[in-house]
Amino acid sequence: MLSGTDIISTAMVAALVSFIACLLILLTQRWHGSLSLDSDTKGVQKFHTRPVPRIGGVAILFGTFASALYLSFGSANAAQSAQSSTVMWLLLAGLPAFVAGLVEDMTKKVSIHGRLIATFASALLACWLLGAILLRVDVWGIDALFRWAPFIAITFTVFAVGGVANAVNIIDGFNGIAGSTVIILLAGLGFLAWRTEDMLVLQLALAGAGASLGFLLVNYPAGRLFLGDGGAYLAGFWIAEVAILLIARNPDVNAWQALAVCSYPVIEAMYSIYRKKIVRKSSPALPDRLHMHMLVYRRLVWKLVPRNAPQPWMRNASVASVLAVWIAVSTAAAVLLGDTTSAAVAIVIAQVVAYIAFYTRLVRGTWRIRSFRSMRAAPQMRRAVKMHSKLQPDVPVRESA
Repeated sequence: MLSGTDIISTAMVAALVSFIACLLILLTQRWHGSLSLDSDTKGVQKFHTRPVPRIGGVAILFGTFASALYLSFGSANAAQSAQSSTVMWLLLAGLPAFVAGLVEDMTKKVSIHGRLIATFASALLACWLLGAILLRVDVWGIDALFRWAPFIAITFTVFAVGGVANAVNIIDGFNGIAGSTVIILLAGLGFLAWRTEDMLVLQLALAGAGASLGFLLVNYPAGRLFLGDGGAYLAGFWIAEVAILLIARNPDVNAWQALAVCSYPVIEAMYSIYRKKIVRKSSPALPDRLHMHMLVYRRLVWKLVPRNAPQPWMRNASVASVLAVWIAVSTAAAVLLGDTTSAAVAIVIAQVVAYIAFYTRLVRGTWRIRSFRSMRAAPQMRRAVKMHSKLQPDVPVRESA
């Protein structure tokens, strides 16, 4: 079993190497800037006013790899050294998703469908190399179906991994949101792994969280470096695989508890599809300014942070502060209270209701306390989204990321 020193060292090695890699990216951007800089400051979802490198995912990759090397060569524990190979295998499986995202970061020519297929390929590799397959989701009938037809379980797993990877990319809209979310979610999954004494899954969670911490120290609050699609897809893939391995290896951990931990990006992605495809009759791949983090920025942070803020990026960074509290509270509730399936399902439902209520209030721009009736949530959202879609040009003065 990992000692307290080993636990801290595993995460710190990943964080240190990731942090150094981020600094090197910044120091050498004049050489690779023609490829790595995000110079599009006028895009629909752009909130920065100067070119910024968007290859922070490279630092995440290096940090996670360094963590595996430390586990392999920096410990006298043979079992721990052997387990480090799993980190390597999972990194190898994640390469298709990472590479597709990185190429998009540098060329802007990889379609959303191409990147989605790459995340599916990474999920299939993880199924093959690590046996990371969801054979149960703690839903009566579906579990039996998965056991009877494993190819259905594999298909479900592939779509689940691809969905979470794209969900992390969707929430990556302001400085610190994606980085803090990844750290919080992996910390929650890692705690569940530690509680069940699954040291392998704990190592995976620590490696990913540590690497994300190193990036976050450079990204937040001023946004000197962006995670990019490559980093978002790799981080999302890592979260999904840690959750799947936790469920597959530990019968005491119910699948709904893992979903409750990862609920925020999943809810954001599913509602984004609903909002675009069902409400607005448009392609889910088209970008817009109606994601939760963008409404927090426009409706809440813009009012709370003074116009004469000392630094121009303070509003941008404040969005992560709001959402990180929400995600941390939700994750803590899932970890501490979601031990039974019924409790975990209740936590997931509560998060969905809270999201709907908060989103509706943000769209309407009103904060008066009223009773919220969940049965009216869907029509309220449809009316609110239709109303707010007409207000998209009403964007506050742009500021530095």
